[in-house]
Amino acid sequence: MATRAEITTKYAREYKKASKKNKGTVLNEVMAVTGWTRDNARRRLTQAAKHPPGRGKQVASHPRQPRARKYSYDAVKILQRVWAISGGQCGKYLHTTMRILLDLLEAHNELTLGQDRYTKKVRKELLAMSPATIDRYLKPVRARDAINGISTTKPGSLLRSAITIRRAGDDVEGEPGFFEGDTVAHCGPVESGEFARTLNLTDFHTGWTFTRTVRNNAHTNILAGLKTAAREIPFQITGLDFDNGSEFLNQYVIEWAGSKGIYFTRSRPYKKNDQATIESKNNHVVRRYGFYYRYDTDLERRALNRLWRLVNDRVNYLMPTIKPTGYGATKNGRRKRVYDRPRTPFDRLLDSGVLAPKQVKDMTAYRNSLNPARIAAEIARVQDRLLVLSGKKTEQMYLASFPSALPDVRKGVRVKTG
Repeated sequence: MATRAEITTKYAREYKKASKKNKGTVLNEVMAVTGWTRDNARRRLTQAAKHPPGRGKQVASHPRQPRARKYSYDAVKILQRVWAISGGQCGKYLHTTMRILLDLLEAHNELTLGQDRYTKKVRKELLAMSPATIDRYLKPVRARDAINGISTTKPGSLLRSAITIRRAGDDVEGEPGFFEGDTVAHCGPVESGEFARTLNLTDFHTGWTFTRTVRNNAHTNILAGLKTAAREIPFQITGLDFDNGSEFLNQYVIEWAGSKGIYFTRSRPYKKNDQATIESKNNHVVRRYGFYYRYDTDLERRALNRLWRLVNDRVNYLMPTIKPTGYGATKNGRRKRVYDRPRTPFDRLLDSGVLAPKQVKDMTAYRNSLNPARIAAEIARVQDRLLVLSGKKTEQMYLASFPSALPDVRKGVRVKTG
């Protein structure tokens, strides 16, 4: 069978000379032979008629000249380095924090003008890149993480009916201080036995995050973690919203919250989306950085708490987020969510005006003292340590969870007699 290019060349001249009625006949023949649509066949024949016979191959395809690269190779390499240091932010977020990241890296001599591809021109190119361009250049180096874990939240029966169910639009959510909270189980593939829990709190208004690992979910450990959070979070906790787990809904935690004047609410039973903010942080903070290994020793818990201090600095000061502001409509009338521009939790905290002038000065100085490259290196070092401590143990537990189809040769093989 002749190629489509040859067929196009064959019918092109006939199509050009044919009347309007006969052109329809020619199109029908070309469509039957090539399988093209009518519009495609018409376009191909019209283009072929403009070229002399024998150039059907050129008619069949017109290769587009590749667009010249707008940004230099050096800029792309530095972009990849900054992206890795930032914690793998998406293009929209990295575009927002690019200037502060470059300033901090220069201040700590991690990037020096005139060395290792970094120049004033490269800096200018990085600051000029759009979010879509950043994503396009970073596409080859992105890694995908597809690991899953186990939920260990159990509904508590005592005191549950006495706790107010959180409602949309509660007044306490309109300013910093209202935190959603949850615990993440570090049980690995097996839920049995004692294992560490990570208490995770995030402010609904600003996204400020506090993370701390405790021995287990006993109320004494959870309460100790909450007291530590109240001391270390730089603004007052005005409200706490938890799920229905008994580690939160107990007399000791509720009495402590009441003594501090903290508004206490809970989500609806079995409605995980009621706590969408903290569920997102569980994945983006705890699981992403702490993995799904099993941690059940003091050494592992200490390593995790060293990790969380580094991660909290990165998340609170250097990683922006977006917040929904309402609903809009697309061009075809479909409803869509509308978000504000990306801002870091620290920036949102400054915008809220709840900090005293001395706090603003001290926290700004602390943010300016952070070295993103050192934070990234320390996070990687602690993660490597966790892998050494728990990686093999978790793998063995995973393999042991599957029953073997082979007999245990140590017990011998029973032989039927008689």
